[in-house]
Order: sequence, then C-alpha cells, then structure tokens
Amino acid sequence: MSSTLPAQGALPPLIPLALHGPAVLAFGAWFKNALCLAQDGAACMSATVGDLDTPEACRDMDAWAGMLLKQGRPAAIAHDLHPDFHSSRSACALAARLGVPAIAVQHHHAHVAAVLAENGYPGPALGLALDGVGLGTDGTAWGGELLRVDGAQFQRLGHLAPLPLAGGDRAAREPWRMAAAVLHRAGRADEIATRFAAQPAAAMLAQLLDRASLCPPTSSLGRVFDAAAGLLGLCPVMRVEAEAAIALERAASGYLERVGDVPAEPDGWSIDGAGRLDLSPILVALADESDAGRGAARFHVTLAAALAEWVVAAAAHTGLSTVALSGGCLHNRILSQRLGAALRRQGLAVLEARTLSPGDAGLALGQAWVAIYQLNHGR
Repeated sequence: MSSTLPAQGALPPLIPLALHGPAVLAFGAWFKNALCLAQDGAACMSATVGDLDTPEACRDMDAWAGMLLKQGRPAAIAHDLHPDFHSSRSACALAARLGVPAIAVQHHHAHVAAVLAENGYPGPALGLALDGVGLGTDGTAWGGELLRVDGAQFQRLGHLAPLPLAGGDRAAREPWRMAAAVLHRAGRADEIATRFAAQPAAAMLAQLLDRASLCPPTSSLGRVFDAAAGLLGLCPVMRVEAEAAIALERAASGYLERVGDVPAEPDGWSIDGAGRLDLSPILVALADESDAGRGAARFHVTLAAALAEWVVAAAAHTGLSTVALSGGCLHNRILSQRLGAALRRQGLAVLEARTLSPGDAGLALGQAWVAIYQLNHGR
C-alpha cells in the first residue's frame, strides 16, 4: 500500500468550515493532487498523492476517493474544469455511478475559494490567483488572475498580459523559450539565436514565434518567473518542477541579504483600461542586466509593487476591501511577504493560506466550497 494512504483507516483532522450544506467530494486537479470531502460544516483533506502522471498516483487518488466515500454519500462531485485530467474523468465517472451532479470548477476560482474557505470568509472578495497553469473559461491557459469571487460565481477583473508559449507545453519546461518570447515581443528577435546558442532550437525559434497560431498564449505568472530566470541565465532548461522559480528566488534572496533592499522599477509595468497587467518592461530590462542576483531582486520587488497597485485599483473600483492571495507562486516568500505587506499598508484585509498549501494541494477545498454554494443557491 502506498505511503500516501492512511494507516489503519485513520483520516486527517477536520478543517472547520463556516459553511453548511450538502456533502461534496472534490477531486482536485492534476499537479499535487489531493481530495476533499466537505460535510456538516467541516472538511477532510486527503494526503497529497502527487502529480497524476504515474499509475501509482492515479491509484492512490482513486483509493482515497473510496475511503472518503465511506464517511458519507456526497450530493455532488466537484472537479477541475479541464476535462482530460484523471481526476476530472474519475470524478465524472463516480458522479454518474452515484446519480449525482458533477460540478466543474474553474481552477483559479477554486484557488481563491480555498483561501476564503480556510479563513472562514464568505465573500465577496477580491482574489489573486498566481500559478503555473489552469484552464480558463475561454479555453486558454490562465495563471495570473485578478478575480472577484462571490460563492459559486466569479468575475475575471483582469489578468497578466499574455505571453506566447513557443513550442506549447515545452515552453513550461524550458525557460529560455519564455525569455525568447519576451525578446521577440520587444523587437529583439535577432538576439535569440546568439543569446541561447547552446539550445539546438534557438536558431529557428524566432520563426516559430512569428506564427502566433503555433504559440498559444498564457497569462501565467509561473511562466513570467521562467522568463525572468531565462533572461538572467539562471535556468535555461528545468530538470525538476519549479527549478527556474526557485533559482530566481534564491538569487534574489542572496542579493538582498548581501546588499540590502532595492527599489522597484518605476516604469517596470503598466495596467491598461481592460485590467491587464503588463510586466514586459521589467522583463526587457532584465535582458540587459549584468548581475543576475541584482536582476532577480529587481524583478521580485517590482513584481510585488505591480501586483499591489493592480489590486488596490480593483479594490477602489469594486468597493471590496478584502483580498485572498492564492496559487503556487505564493510559495515564493519574497513575493508573498512583500505583496501582503504592501496591500495591508493600503488598508486592505489580506487572507492567505493557513494550514493548507496555497497551491494545487489545497485546491480541492476550494472546489468543494464552490460546489456547496452552488447546491445551496441553485447556481
């Protein structure tokens, strides 16, 4: 039996919820999969079985679902909006067997909802969902989202200006490709082949980026971190998950500890009338940075300032004064600490993940929370 399964039928401790309604079993997503059973004003999370890219992880997920079902019959099954995840397919199959609704919850809506649920805040609230990827309602790859969340409903108030994924999913594993996309967009495509000469595909990548249909867009902050790491030469190709983001944070931390604080780049970002936050200026500036540590520090400080300005503007527009910070990028301590402090200085109440991960390991709680609201209110 896998080590992710509880010994002798024991289950993890309950998380109190300030929300009552029908029982819901939520299946999480693909990365760092974990399930959640919410009922009677409390939630039980499974252990994290890992990414659903191995038969062992998929079997563990299914075994956890069976154990949680023994605690009560759910009135609905919740899952990620992406239809091709093993978690989504299993959720829909189980819902059909039980004759109950299968409720698809958009990935970033669930991220924000998980933080609201854990903090006992009913909403409405603003939410920042910052991660690597999640399927959006428009069919594109989201990951840098400013939302208004009110129970089962959410509104996309804004998002990061999209960057093209040169080579599709491969760009998520090779940060130099995201760096090349920044250079291409800045009119500096002629630098790609020489700057990334060690990469066999570099000579042809500018031509690929010329063909937008072959480079799907993403609003992911995770890919922005990759672009920054690639531009600074910290991690051209990743061997393990989040290697580029970790290298970027480590370089920034080392520089800040040695030298002290650095100012945010005053022209390092822009926000347009549609609520899009464009980080291209700070990224292009990194292409000319000679000190990787200094560049990493400049990037982090500027990013936190840009996100804070973005949220404060949305708070003024909506009249909401509470914001939930969510998504795997919040594992970055420089970002989470600086962003939270900046928002609190502006008088906003900031909610963050407490005992659960802000990333996908806590996602199922948000899915269950959204589904209960939908069942309670019929929408």
